[in-house]
Amino acid sequence: MSGNELGAFIRSRREAITPDQVGLPTGPRRRTPGLRRSELATLAGISVEYLTRLEQGRDRHPSFQVLGALADALRLSTADRDVLRRTAKAMHGSGMCMFGLEPPSRTVRPTLRTLLERLEPTPAAVLNRLNDVLAHTVAFERLTGPLGLLDGDPPNVTRHVFTDPRARAAYPDWDRVADEQVAYLRTEATGDDPHVAEFTDELSLVAGASFTSRLRAVPSLPPRTGVLRLAHPEAGELRLAYETLDVPADDGQRLIAYLPADDSTSAALDRLTGRRPGTLRAVAT
Repeated sequence: MSGNELGAFIRSRREAITPDQVGLPTGPRRRTPGLRRSELATLAGISVEYLTRLEQGRDRHPSFQVLGALADALRLSTADRDVLRRTAKAMHGSGMCMFGLEPPSRTVRPTLRTLLERLEPTPAAVLNRLNDVLAHTVAFERLTGPLGLLDGDPPNVTRHVFTDPRARAAYPDWDRVADEQVAYLRTEATGDDPHVAEFTDELSLVAGASFTSRLRAVPSLPPRTGVLRLAHPEAGELRLAYETLDVPADDGQRLIAYLPADDSTSAALDRLTGRRPGTLRAVAT
């Protein structure tokens, strides 16, 4: 990429959005189409000088956090955020160093996969340090498939929570779930993990402030056990007690299993998995 595609894209979107769309007064005399640079800079929390350099192509390597702030300020659609992300990555080119730690493993040992199969009809899955879903039980697919969690390639829990509109409806405690997802990312990253950094850059842009504000917060450890509430489109309200088992020998993988936390959830899971009533008994929480 040799031109100024990134700057041109930002400017085009700035000129396409009106002040009233971002809560600013229109005013009687506006020679600039859309937003002024000063207005966008203020909304995004950056200087006018820096925004000018970006639009003119004199700075072609903005951080993904800055791009996320601009995307939020410009009210970009999901499609436009993806265009911005791809354009920015192309501009970064080889500057995005991926040396150091090995890429997150996307294979599961045969014995671990066999253990997972033995957990049927329990919803369970194996995740890597990026929260990619590497393997799962049939019950997990029947539980999370209608939520859209497995639609990605590869499926990723964190990306689903922050970027899929269905997640907001599926998790009544969305804020807590989002906090925990970021905590997992920060805990599993070892030192300056370039693969986690690339993933967080992507989400900083695509998800925006809902993700970046959590990255800036004081770090906390993710819970290894607890109760997850789900508003399932087919099964209704579910309360799922979960346990997390670390598999440190396999690149920080972990197995997470969900059990019904009450009798109504137990019955709902039996219907989802097509099992006889009472197959999954409720556990005390």
